Order: sequence, then C-alpha cells, then structure tokens
Amino acid sequence: MKKLIYKALFFFVSKNAFSHNDIFEIARKGSVEEIIQTLKDNPNLANKNNKEGLTPLILACQRGNDEVANYLINTFENVNISNDFGAALMTCAIKGNSIIAKLLLEKKANPNIKDAEGNTALIYAVQFRKFELVKLLLDYNADRKIRDNLGKTAFEYAAFSNEERLVNLLK
Repeated sequence: MKKLIYKALFFFVSKNAFSHNDIFEIARKGSVEEIIQTLKDNPNLANKNNKEGLTPLILACQRGNDEVANYLINTFENVNISNDFGAALMTCAIKGNSIIAKLLLEKKANPNIKDAEGNTALIYAVQFRKFELVKLLLDYNADRKIRDNLGKTAFEYAAFSNEERLVNLLK
C-alpha cells in the first residue's frame, strides 16, 4: 500500500512539477520530454515571454540546451519572435552556436532582425569574433550594410577589431 501511495505521489508531482510557470526553467535546463509534456496542453506557451521578455527558444539557445532548442525550432513555426534583446539567432551569434544557428536559418530565421540597440546577428557575430557564424550568416543573406544605433556596420566593427579574417569575410 505504501508503495502505491509513493507511486501515486510521484506521478502527481512529476506531472505537475513542470507546469506552464516553469516553461522557462525547462527551456534553460530541462529535457525534450519535459518540454513536450509542458506544451502538450498549451502549445502557445512556446511563444510566451518571461518577465525579462525572453521566449523559451531564446532561453534554450542562451543556455546551450540544444536538444530543447532543436525541438522548439522544428515544432513551432515562428523562429523570428523577438524583443528588445533580439531573437534566438542573435543569441546563437553571441554564444557561437553555429549548429543551432544553421537550424534556425534553415527554418527561415531572419538574419536581419535588429534588437533595441540596432544590432543584428551579423554585428554580434563580428563583435564576438565568431568567424564560422559570420560566414554562415552571410551565406544566408545577412545584410552587411545594416547600421546599428551608433551608425556602425558589421564591416566597421570588423575593421576596428583588426581581425583580418573578419574583414576579408565582409569585403
């Protein structure tokens, strides 16, 4: 009898432990199974923003939770949801995650979305010296002429960095 009570309690706790309130924590460090269970009853949670304005996809990219990011990219249509902090593709550019960035781009992520500072994924990739991502973004038609709020292009940041490889990629 005790065993049955423990099993029932475990089932109840595990079923409710990952409610919609925890979608963001699951995106950060959870598993695909947990995200599937959480989104089963309310798929719209995938597009929800937390109090900082970040979506589960952006958080998964930010924390390097590639399995959850991959699931969200392949399950939900809008990979371009953005806010003042940018979009998931920008997070990949900052973190240097070319694998998830490529998945996003294949699902029609817009490489030219700007954040509140006017930065694009390409500008971030240049600023953080992520050579592979710069090339990938250019292959997917990132606009090298876009200027941020300071009036600078990705090329200008590359020139300022004295990284000849970056300058050559952007010529």
